[in-house]
Amino acid sequence: MAASVGRDSRSIDQQQRRFQNEEFRSAVRALLMTPLMSPDHDDFPAIRRQADALRDWFGRETGWALHVEQEGARLYKRPADLASTMRGLPFYDRRRYVLLCLACAVLERADPQITLRLLGERLLQFAAEPTLTASGFGFTLGAPHERRELVAVCRTLLELGVLQRIAGDEDAFVHAGGDQADALYDVQRRALAGMLAAVRGPSTFRPEDAPVTLDQRLHALADEHVADSDEGRRTVLRRQLARRLLDDPVVYTDTLDAESRAYFVNQRGAMAARLSDATGLVAEQRAEGLALVDEAGSLTDVAMPAEGTDAHVTLLVAEFLATVYRQRQTDPAGATQPFSGVIREQDVVDYLRESKPRYGKYWRKSAREPGAERELAEIALDRLEKLQLIVRDAETVYPRPALARFALGDAEVRNFRETRGVPTAVDNALVGPT
Repeated sequence: MAASVGRDSRSIDQQQRRFQNEEFRSAVRALLMTPLMSPDHDDFPAIRRQADALRDWFGRETGWALHVEQEGARLYKRPADLASTMRGLPFYDRRRYVLLCLACAVLERADPQITLRLLGERLLQFAAEPTLTASGFGFTLGAPHERRELVAVCRTLLELGVLQRIAGDEDAFVHAGGDQADALYDVQRRALAGMLAAVRGPSTFRPEDAPVTLDQRLHALADEHVADSDEGRRTVLRRQLARRLLDDPVVYTDTLDAESRAYFVNQRGAMAARLSDATGLVAEQRAEGLALVDEAGSLTDVAMPAEGTDAHVTLLVAEFLATVYRQRQTDPAGATQPFSGVIREQDVVDYLRESKPRYGKYWRKSAREPGAERELAEIALDRLEKLQLIVRDAETVYPRPALARFALGDAEVRNFRETRGVPTAVDNALVGPT
């Protein structure tokens, strides 16, 4: 009887530990995807239960601070590469980011509730600042496309939990623009306060000490204190690499400076094991670098492969470029291979035009129209660039090593049926791509 009770206790203890590990992993993944999280998020209860362990893990591995309160959670993610143009909110350009910052400035000074119309009117006052107008920025609410921009910013704030809609309709505001077309929001102060993931707030700079250029401003906001010791410098290197592995699709060895490269080559196996264990990502270590791959496809904002015409075209372009890349690796001189010189964006457009008769039946109607291949090529190359599978320079495309995973190998035919140990040619099986 005692032995049976002991086995049951061990079994319960193992199940509890397994549940704790799975919940911790789920919480890590949720925070990486949604660093500013409202209490309505499905994973928020688990994050509150795992708050202490999560704070310790993110602080140790990445140096990112995590605040978990009853009103929500904020993981203060800061990118390792401040110069990267491949990250950001979808469909946001510099103008829309300016509008987002101005909207947050309005909300910081607003009452607990605000209407969409009042938000727009106060935003106009900030947009008229001489510094902005001198840089060529202008904004009014007279045209539908400008009201649509304001609504897009409001919907971003709704998704982030900074605003909560009480009544009204944003679409009516865009199309009508009259006094009756409006929306009412609650302002969530805690979420608003967590919008800026900066080490030092921009308002703390005196006018005479404020940075001038964009690069100086980014570093002034994000640069962290580094201990003046060997251990302090190693900690910074480890955290910077961990940030890139968690936040970027792949880390290439040739993109690192000499000090980072030396540390990365010696420690990447241990780093990959720790990060993979906590996130459920699968490490792919190659001579060219390291990638943490999400086989489930849920821990990425640019999934590949995925469904839809754009995703299918992106996969076709990836296969095309990967095949060219593989050909060059096996035949560096490129004497007998097509596209042995520079790959132009026009080559991708031509490839999609040639592929349309074969694959066009799977695409949406507009993608089958004459000339649509140029737009499709731009969409595909943009997605591949965000995944760091290619580099673009002017009209030239440079495949990166990780793109080779999308190249198809040569099919070979093997005989599988055997009679009394002697192979026969009755049954042939096609062995698919490698």
